[in-house]
Amino acid sequence: MSETTRRAVLAGAVGVTAVTVLAACGDDDSGSDSTGSGSTPGGPIAKKADIPVGGGKIVSDDGGTVITQPESGTFKAFTAICTHQQCIVTDVANNNINCKCHGSTFSATDGSVTNPPASQPLKEKTLRFEGDDIYVTS
Repeated sequence: MSETTRRAVLAGAVGVTAVTVLAACGDDDSGSDSTGSGSTPGGPIAKKADIPVGGGKIVSDDGGTVITQPESGTFKAFTAICTHQQCIVTDVANNNINCKCHGSTFSATDGSVTNPPASQPLKEKTLRFEGDDIYVTS
């Protein structure tokens, strides 16, 4: 077998492996309220009524957003990717955004770290409202 042919076969094998690995990392859209909203691109990602006071909702359809309501009528949004080792946060309770991978917690008010090992806050996102619908604008 010539050197060029071996390289072509090896490059093809690497490409197939990369596609397989990336496919395995895709979202599991199980329809659960804690991880998916069924939103369409550019559409609302949640409804105000879906976000409990002191709690929140994790939406994975848009790349990962956690929406919180730290006090009645105040809504916040942050990236749902933990800054420690990039796990998706798992839930929001008692005004804490929790990551069960390694125990990090973040403030539902400003995304700051409230319990390590994470050392960086969650990045805040901008929300827009139309009636009861919640949209992420950035």
